[in-house]
Amino acid sequence: MTVDRESEGHRILISAPFGRDADSIAKLLRAEGYEAIICPDIVAIAGRIDETVGAILLTEEALARDVAILKAALVAQPSWSDVPFVLLAAQRFGRTPNEHLSKLALFDLASNSVVLERPLGKASLFSAIASAMRLREKQFQMRDRLVDLDESETRLRLATTTGGIGIWDFDPLTGRLEWDERCKTMFGLPVDADITYDGSFLAGLHPDDRERSDQAVRAALQPGGTGSVEIEYRTVGITDGVERWIAAKGGSVFSDGRPIRFIGTVTDISQRKGTEKALAESEAALRLERQALDDLNRTLEERVARRTVELEEEMAARTRAEEALRQAQKMEAVGQLTGGIAHDFNNMLTGIIGGINLAKRRIASGNVADVDRFMDAATEAAHRAAALIARLLAFSRRQTLDAKPMEVRLQLEATRELLERTLPESIIVDTRVDGDVGSVVADANQLESALLNLAINARDAMPDGGKLTIGASRETVEAHNDLRLQPGPYVVLHVLDTGVGMPPEVLEKVFEPFFTTKPIGQGTGLGLSMIYGFAQQSGGTVSIRSKPGQGTLIRLYLPAAEGKAAIEQVELADSVPEGRGQTVLVVEDDEAVRLLVCEVLSDLRYHAIEAGDADVAIPLLSGMRTIDLMVSDVGLPGMNGRQLAEIARQHRPTLPILFVTGYAENAATKAGFLGTNMDMISKPFAVEALAAKISEMMPRR
Repeated sequence: MTVDRESEGHRILISAPFGRDADSIAKLLRAEGYEAIICPDIVAIAGRIDETVGAILLTEEALARDVAILKAALVAQPSWSDVPFVLLAAQRFGRTPNEHLSKLALFDLASNSVVLERPLGKASLFSAIASAMRLREKQFQMRDRLVDLDESETRLRLATTTGGIGIWDFDPLTGRLEWDERCKTMFGLPVDADITYDGSFLAGLHPDDRERSDQAVRAALQPGGTGSVEIEYRTVGITDGVERWIAAKGGSVFSDGRPIRFIGTVTDISQRKGTEKALAESEAALRLERQALDDLNRTLEERVARRTVELEEEMAARTRAEEALRQAQKMEAVGQLTGGIAHDFNNMLTGIIGGINLAKRRIASGNVADVDRFMDAATEAAHRAAALIARLLAFSRRQTLDAKPMEVRLQLEATRELLERTLPESIIVDTRVDGDVGSVVADANQLESALLNLAINARDAMPDGGKLTIGASRETVEAHNDLRLQPGPYVVLHVLDTGVGMPPEVLEKVFEPFFTTKPIGQGTGLGLSMIYGFAQQSGGTVSIRSKPGQGTLIRLYLPAAEGKAAIEQVELADSVPEGRGQTVLVVEDDEAVRLLVCEVLSDLRYHAIEAGDADVAIPLLSGMRTIDLMVSDVGLPGMNGRQLAEIARQHRPTLPILFVTGYAENAATKAGFLGTNMDMISKPFAVEALAAKISEMMPRR
């Protein structure tokens, strides 16, 4: 039965068959805001136990019969569920045993219970109920964490399966050894074979590698050592007799100075070893042939020519072998990376499982004081696991972001005009902007590029035409959200098309770098991954929803700006103050760009000095000639623009410097790249913008 998350654990089931106890207790609890349900007997209680129940309140008279039915209902709960009980017992004098409560304990029903002796005050009742409801809430939190953990384990298993990597898990205390299907295959064993250290691992090793491998394992289990193993050995299939080369990597988990777990991965490197052997044999043969060639009579041109042809063929074979080796090494690197991830992930699993087990033991014993501490430890380990997956899936973009507040409505109006000129007439472009959307903090150029990329993808998905809707709304994201965003206000830009849509197997890969469904040469597969990287770098994220035949919806989350954004006015060229013959040094290796900058300077009545690279510019900077401003490209050949600026400041400490760049590998943000009295303008730029920037930076006399 599906239960609404908001109704989980809200009900309190009450069974007090004698007198008006049930009505009185229910009235008190309802007055405190609880949803109290009165049940006539234990059978009714058992029939209503589900995820809506937060606690069960019983009087001892209710336990007079049908306890086995209640036990069966509790046993049928999921493993994470342990409904708390509040038991109201009659007042006892002396050490007279309570028959009903003894019966409850006999059936293990009171492991998570509080016994209150009647008569009791409201404060005691409310305190016991509140404590029980908190424990129930933690059980739901534990369930959600287990679901997240199961999804993470599924992704890890998928990664190891794709890479052909086997996983082993050894318990040094009990001697239990577990291998997955791929690990058993590498030792020539069937999937259902029983595994032991001596009978499977040692028995399956090549005799020449057995002692060395056994010593490596024992060394990794020694306290005070490295705790890790990385070794290559040969196996001889126990049932198939096939010899294989295996690379193993793993490590030990210690507790109180003793190894409690030894885990790791194995990868079949037989192909790589075969390639290495072939390469070695080829090199040996090549050396022999070269020696023989030196001994040949140099006057026998025909023989030399024939041998030269043979050597060229051998060199080609060697090149192919080297390429095969590099490919095998790549696969080995993937295996080593996954082995490290498996080791870290199992450490995190130890923290999660250990914390949950300790919490359950404390709850079972009635000592709930330390439950929060153990649950927090499990939560922290789970968060580290989520961060690890996140790092594996992250894709970083190197781009200079100039994030500023901007009016969303104005930006979308400008984007719509661009799209109407770009897209075919068969596609209708519609914009829908909420009235309270306000402003967003982002780089305007990168945002426009992202929307254009999404529109082009939508165009390709609608070859026969359709409708493209671009909208914007304002949303407040709460803490602990599914999008993993920081809580706060966000502007959500959504792009909806009526195209062909995507199946699930394509949808799950769309943000991966270099993934594309277009034919070779018609797409790089970087469009959506670039948008994802831009959103992440801007403090937001991207989500996508699509079904075949139903179009695609992409939602781009970006941080909202407080208040209204200042509207930047771009002045016309004739409004820019003209110069008075000041001298500007232009350092640009691209002749066309250099010509453009110099023409702008000439129109503004400045005197321009041209330099194609730093080698030409440095003598001018170190000379006596007056220079009022330097305009330099960042990506110059040889010495780059930032390095040239440092040398310029050695000769002219107050010289203003304007950088012009289309891509800056070391300039992720302008603030971290620029120094005092420096500024930057990105290519491509408007002439008016360049003129305004030059006028702004030109020192006044």
